[in-house]
Amino acid sequence: MKKNLFLVAGMAIMMLATSCENNKAGNDTVAENTTAAEAPVQPIENPNVVATATQGETAATGNSAVMSFEQTEYDFGSIQEGETIEHTFEFTNTGSTPLVIESATATCGCTVPEWTKSPVAPGEKGSVAVKFNSNGKPGQQQPTVTIRANTEPNIVRVSMKGSVEPKNRMPVAGSDGPVRRN
Repeated sequence: MKKNLFLVAGMAIMMLATSCENNKAGNDTVAENTTAAEAPVQPIENPNVVATATQGETAATGNSAVMSFEQTEYDFGSIQEGETIEHTFEFTNTGSTPLVIESATATCGCTVPEWTKSPVAPGEKGSVAVKFNSNGKPGQQQPTVTIRANTEPNIVRVSMKGSVEPKNRMPVAGSDGPVRRN
């Protein structure tokens, strides 16, 4: 019986020793992969979305249209709730092919964009008119319009910003308690 016990213990030690040798080989492979993964990773930029660059800075790449705005953000300051603000964002096609705006969408229903529907030839100007209705929108506002066109990049954003002062509303409570409506 002791012989069998020693035999089983010996086989277990041999299996353990050989499995350790296999783990060492596996660890070397992992170490090689780890050193390869430690190489600096370059960020991948999405060519379809314009980065926040300074005004008018967009370069044509190849044979494409480029939408260069005079300004991409309009500050309307402070207005009273219920007023409608209108602003026209003008752009120039600085590319080498005609520019066609496919769509212009707003972040909310309070903002309505209208844009140049016909193709804009290279060197010509076009526009995106934006109307913002502040009714029911008190506080800081920044409506944004996303423009999709055959440009490089193909998505460009313009926005308006400002503060909407709330309408004078009847107070709901005062020093005499809640206000009663008849």
